[in-house]
Amino acid sequence: MNYKNFPMVPRVVFGRGSFNQLSEIVAPKRLSMNAPFIYLVDDVFKSNSWLTSRISLSYDDRIIYISTKEEPKTSQVDALVEEIILNTKERPSGIIGIGGGSMMDMAKAVAIMLTNEGETHLYQGWDLVKNPALYHVGIPTISGTGAEVSRTTVLTGPTKKLGINSDYTPFDQVILDPELTKGVPKDQWFYTGMDCFIHSVESLEGTYLNAFSRSYGDMAYNLCKEVFLDGTPSTEEAQDKLMMASWHGGMSIVYSQVGVAHAMSYGLSYVLGTKHGIGNCIVFDHLEDFYPEGVKLFKAMKEKHDIELPKGICATLSEEELDTMINIALGLEPLWENALGKNWKKLMTPKQLKALYLKM
Repeated sequence: MNYKNFPMVPRVVFGRGSFNQLSEIVAPKRLSMNAPFIYLVDDVFKSNSWLTSRISLSYDDRIIYISTKEEPKTSQVDALVEEIILNTKERPSGIIGIGGGSMMDMAKAVAIMLTNEGETHLYQGWDLVKNPALYHVGIPTISGTGAEVSRTTVLTGPTKKLGINSDYTPFDQVILDPELTKGVPKDQWFYTGMDCFIHSVESLEGTYLNAFSRSYGDMAYNLCKEVFLDGTPSTEEAQDKLMMASWHGGMSIVYSQVGVAHAMSYGLSYVLGTKHGIGNCIVFDHLEDFYPEGVKLFKAMKEKHDIELPKGICATLSEEELDTMINIALGLEPLWENALGKNWKKLMTPKQLKALYLKM
């Protein structure tokens, strides 16, 4: 048996206010005065001096604000990498991503593509990256995606939505400061938190499950229950717990995989541009046949927080669009194998998948 030898995030700091340590954490990694740190920051913080004023810029360091209205695209990464190369005297000292899952993915992808040749879409898949990435730091400002800990960066390319899954993808440093998650709009807080809950359900119910995955999956699952069913979401304790649930949820799939909801959500995202968190929720709401207990809890959480999900989003799609959606989803073979086992193609046909999509 050949066991996977996965990398972990080597350094992590956790605590309220730990964001203030950013400059002292990255300072030793500066390569020269001409090798700047590039901060990729979600543009929702453009007018938020509470966060941006705490980023200490030296020499040629700069902040690039990025819109995350759409899911990250390979073309967007290519454009950013070109812009950075053209506007820096030397290769940057590091890339620092500040924001939600999309920003975590952008930072990881840019750090990889600054040291690897060609276009980003060529690296969508498993273990295609040849050269170590630039030093990169992840600072999540919303909890749930697990992107801060995962070895993938999920991108929409010209022909597919698929991550750059590699040993060079994980961050070199993560700063987990629950204080940064204050002020997240309720719907977004819910959708992103449910991404974490769904990670844990799909990992715990999957055929790839082992004791390593289970220990992290159980922790994420229980923390999500505490935050979304038992506690008061706005408390500091709830913010701390959800940030750790996100970390554990991400870790639970390092040694296993996600499942049906994520595969189908990728299809929605590719064709309709549906954001990942809400896409997972729309899909998971209809998956009681696959995850009965998880979906029952999800519906209870949805009701408790008075969340209305969009309906009929696939109703007006053309046959061609539906076929594309189905092909994108079914192309994610490891996810289906984890969910349904080695004979998954007999259990999930294009016709069955189409019927599921049309319910949404």
